[in-house]
Amino acid sequence: MPADLQLALSKAARELPAEELPAFIGALESVKAMAWARLTTPAAQPSQQPDELHGVAEAARRLGVSEDYLYRHAQDYPFTRRQGRKLLFSALGIEKHIRQNKS
Repeated sequence: MPADLQLALSKAARELPAEELPAFIGALESVKAMAWARLTTPAAQPSQQPDELHGVAEAARRLGVSEDYLYRHAQDYPFTRRQGRKLLFSALGIEKHIRQNKS
């Protein structure tokens, strides 16, 4: 913690009127909770590649299924995206699915 910040907080704790101390302590607790949350939450790993959306033909090819099967079972795949009536599939989701389902 920067020394000037610590000095300012210490001064506020010593010099604030007693009736303002509960709000001051509440603010400190709020900041403390945010700091703990940052320390205990794993950092998001940036994706190595940007995600692309594939149409049914490409997704079916990648998954090794027919387009008809993919239309009928699209709701079974968590990487399915709908844009109106159009079905799209996350390229990263397909890759993850393939990795998880290898024998």
